[in-house]
Parts: sequence; C-alpha cells; structure tokens
Amino acid sequence: MSITSRNSSRLSAAAVPVVLTVALLAGCSSDSDTTSAPGPVVSDASPGLDAGVPIPDGQIDDAVGKLDGLANDLMASSGVPGMAVAVVHGGKTVYAKGFGVRELGKSATVDADTVFQLASVSKSVGATVVAHEVGIGTVDWDTPVISKLPGFALGDPWVTDHLTISDLYTHRSGLPDHAGDGLEDLGYNRAQVLEKLRQLPLNPFRITYEYTNFGVTAGAEAVAAAAGTDWETLSQNTIYGPLGMTSTSSRFADYQARENRTVGHILEDGKYKVGPVRDADAQSPAGGVSSSANDLAKWLDMVLSGGQYQGQQVVQTDALVPAVNPEIVSRHAQEIGERSGFYGYGFNVSDSAAGRVTASHSGAFLVGAGTNFVTIPSADVGIVVLTNGTPTGVAETLTAEFADLVQFGKITREWRPLYEAAFASQADPEGELAGKTPPTSPAPAPPTNQLTGDYGNPYWGPALVTQQNGALTLTMGPAAVTYQLTHWDGNTFTFPLSGENAPAGTVSKATFDGNSLTLEYFDHDHLGTFIRATPAE
Repeated sequence: MSITSRNSSRLSAAAVPVVLTVALLAGCSSDSDTTSAPGPVVSDASPGLDAGVPIPDGQIDDAVGKLDGLANDLMASSGVPGMAVAVVHGGKTVYAKGFGVRELGKSATVDADTVFQLASVSKSVGATVVAHEVGIGTVDWDTPVISKLPGFALGDPWVTDHLTISDLYTHRSGLPDHAGDGLEDLGYNRAQVLEKLRQLPLNPFRITYEYTNFGVTAGAEAVAAAAGTDWETLSQNTIYGPLGMTSTSSRFADYQARENRTVGHILEDGKYKVGPVRDADAQSPAGGVSSSANDLAKWLDMVLSGGQYQGQQVVQTDALVPAVNPEIVSRHAQEIGERSGFYGYGFNVSDSAAGRVTASHSGAFLVGAGTNFVTIPSADVGIVVLTNGTPTGVAETLTAEFADLVQFGKITREWRPLYEAAFASQADPEGELAGKTPPTSPAPAPPTNQLTGDYGNPYWGPALVTQQNGALTLTMGPAAVTYQLTHWDGNTFTFPLSGENAPAGTVSKATFDGNSLTLEYFDHDHLGTFIRATPAE
C-alpha cells in the first residue's frame, strides 16, 4: 500500500469507472459502427491504487447520512451506554457526534469531544509517533532495540541482538501472546514488566505472530530513549500538539482529570453496569491513550494525507508508509480463495471485497472500552467509533456497515452477529474447574502449617499464603492482590479471578505439592510454579 496525495488517489480511483464505461459502450456497438473502441486509460498512478468497484459521486455522502440511524440502532440493540463517531473525507471532518451517556445512572451525555479510553487503538496512534521520529532521523524502523535500550533482553541472546523496533510493532518478536499482561494486573510497573520479559519462552523469531502489548511498549520505549524523553511527552510533542488534539493524552492521570470523559462499563447478566477503573499506564504505548472523536478525526486526516495536516508535514510520508503496509500474516486464510489478514507497524492492513486496501485497528478493554477505526485511503475516507462498554463488536459493526455503504452503496451482510460471535469468546471464563461443582466427598486438605508461608517465583515474584479467620489467603504482586483459597479436593484449592485479563467466572486451581505451589491461571507459559522459601516441617 502506498500513501499518495489526495489528487493522485482520486485520479486512480476515477480510472476504474472510465474503463468500465468504455467496456459497456464497446459491448453495445452495432456491426455497422466504424469507429474503434478507445484503448486503455493512460495513467502514471500505480495499478495498486486501482479498485475493482468504483464509488459513484455522492455515495460517500449518502453513507454519512445513514450514520445516525445505524448508530442509534446499535445503541438500542446492544445496550452499550455511550458512543462517539467521527468521519473524515476530503481533508475535512464531515461527521462527528455522540450518543448515549458517559456513565450509567448519570445524565451527562456523550458528544464528539467526550474523552474515551482507546485501548489498543493506541498502537496505531503510537505508530505515528514512531514514524515521526523515523522521519527526522532519530531512529529507523529497523533500528536494533538494544542500541537504544542496552539493558533490554529477551530469552535468546541472538534474538536480543537482532530484535528491531519493527519486530516489536509487528508482534513477530517471538514473545508469547499477551506477554506481560498478567504482571501488570499484579501491579508491576512498565520497567518491571519489561525486565521480566527475558524469562519468557520464545516462539520462532520473525515467523510467528503473537499479539503483545508489552512488546509494542518495549519498541516505544526504545524510540523515546533515542529521543531523550519519555514516551508520554514524545507523543504530546510530535503528534497531539501539532494536530491540535487538546483532549488527547498518553497519561492515565490526564484522562482522570477530564471533566468530559466516559467511564467503563461491564456486562453482568446481560446488562451493563459501571466497571472497575482501568489504569493502562504500564502499557501506555500499546493501550493507554485517551482521546475524543473530534481529536481522532484530526489524526485520521493526517494518516489519510500521508502525514500532512492543514498544509503542514507532521510526519514524513516515506516514514509513515511502512506502518500501513503488510509486514506479517496475522490471520491465515482457512480456505482457498479467502483473503488473509495482515499486520503492519501498529496497523491491521487488509484488502476489502471491493478491492481497496484498508488500514484499521480495534481496541478492547474487558472492563469497559470497545473502539475501532477504519481508513480507506483510495476513497480518502476514514471512520472512528468509540464506546464505553465491554467490547461486543459494536464499534466494529458500525465501521463495517459504513465501509460497505462507502464502497458498495449498501450493507452487504449482517455484521453484528459476526462480530458478536467473534467477541463472545473473550468473555468465556478460564480454568479447568470453571463452572464445575466441587466434589461431594473431597479428600481432606493437608495441615495448614504445611501450606502457609512465603513462596517465590522468578517471573511472578513473591506469593504469600496465610491463614486469616480460618481460611487460606494468597497475596501476590506489588499491588498486594489478594485471593481467597477454597478447598476443592486433597491438596487442590481454588480461587476466583476477575478483571481485564480474567473474564467473570474464571477459576484457578492452586495445587500444593510438598514445598511447591502451582497456580493454574499463572501457568500459561509453564511459569506458574512457586517454591516455598522455608520448607515445611
């Protein structure tokens, strides 16, 4: 994919209906016609900018005109408390509107300036911060990470030496899926999580796609170090400030201080309620941006314009183009003829059914944020949708419906059931014993003095098992997160979890074995066994 000026993009798109018209006229000619059919259209534009389905004049305006109805229908059918939507086209914000309320039980409504947490849309925003630094020569996309963060390492020395910023922004570093997220839940800060990543087992380097928030965060930290500042300040100085994004920040404290902001909502028994606060500062480059629909419209316009905004070159085009190019297969086709999905540097990149390249990203906080944007550069149009509820595909449904209307003039399929099903698995409880009934005649538990004590784990850190009011309690992490242990059978106990990475109903086993304790929930990468510091008597 290449980003070109708006004029050249329109020229290439206009070439398609010209060719189709010529073909139709030639097919309708009679045998008596003596004039020959015109030849192919001559154009300097890349054939890669052509699309298979032309967009008639007025079709994008018609699509924008349907957004009110589509958004209201989704609000009613999903029950999501609040939503904000913005559309940019032709260098202008052509639609910006809020729906619903900022917080259930309160009257304050959402408008186009209401601030939402973006979750993983932050990755795309952050990629443009990196592109800015690439454009001015601070780093290159292929700069080795350890050249800017000498203390950073992964589990393989060769990978550590060769790992680049681009490897981290494409999720091809070899780190396992969502590496480090569990540490964040326990209260470990950014530096502590990045330090511990070296203990994780690695998948094959540069040929494995595994989505990692802290991988992206490590790449961003390398860029900030090269720039001589922190990531949050760098983002403000390079993107938010120059674009006039006055309601945007990469700091959680700034989000909390906004008067016009939403709060997150979770689903419980099919209904939304206010959820726990999500502070994503530890992984801010990957999930910690907060912004409004109006601010993101400015950012979308800059991306669609190849780094320009209101006549100023905010990001160099040749530094931005690689970010929105396919770099790795993120979703392999399941059958012959199906289109695969790709990932660039912080952007999903794909080809639509109309033959147009799209760049997009979703954001999802289980505790109350669902966001999505889609750009169609060849049509010079982009849309962003922000919601303040547990992600169920509402944002993706609206952007898909709008993209259909832009490209085809109609909605081609029922998108809501498709996305709802895709997101449903995120709410599935984890754990072998989740939803199961305890045994009626369990084997007795070992004596308490054989279970309590200080346990340690190189990756997860200390775990303290104590007895309080006749019950065993497990305490972990800098945040002193506490879990109540309930006897299940023999040396097996259980404890419930809930939060950003543990859907409601999640149950973990805690299995004692002599001086070791294995915690099922924390054992995804076979790192969940803790050793007691003082052996039992």
